[in-house]
Amino acid sequence: MELLTLFIAAILVNNFVLYYFLGICPFLGVSKKIDSAFSMGLAVTFVMTITAVVSWMINHWILIPYNLDYLQIVSFILVIAALVQLVEMFIRKISPPLYQALGIYLPLITTNCAIMGLALLAALKDYGFAKTVVFGVGSGLGFTLAIVLMAGIREQLDLADVPEPLKGAGIALIIAGIIALAFTGFSGMIN
Repeated sequence: MELLTLFIAAILVNNFVLYYFLGICPFLGVSKKIDSAFSMGLAVTFVMTITAVVSWMINHWILIPYNLDYLQIVSFILVIAALVQLVEMFIRKISPPLYQALGIYLPLITTNCAIMGLALLAALKDYGFAKTVVFGVGSGLGFTLAIVLMAGIREQLDLADVPEPLKGAGIALIIAGIIALAFTGFSGMIN
């Protein structure tokens, strides 16, 4: 039950984009079309899940036993960079159109602070292995939910009469704020 609560909380209540405001660059950059937003969400989910596993192993099997806690940030950055390179090569090989659609935002997963936030929060909260994996999967799915919701709304905005000064980033930020406000309603369900 505790793992289910953590999973749902990572998706809805403690959403990395809508609660912690991490990962805003790809959230705003790739959320123009549902297809590319969903694909980016899956890529981020995969990287978050693998990052959670590998960073937990490095932290608990190497850094903590040898009193090298101060190397957490450096080691987590190396893990994330390596994983994103693997994902990028995989997507380029399997689906060149998707690779083109994601464009510059695919390598930017490396600098996506949501992924680094995941690794650091899991270490800070001293989650066990199972909790870390559930937290990673839930956080990735929460990112996917947020970016797909935003993409769906932005696709509908193409048909709306948006005032000229608000077009583009202005209306996108207003919508992101409204979605974040809506998601705070879930905080009463799970703490």
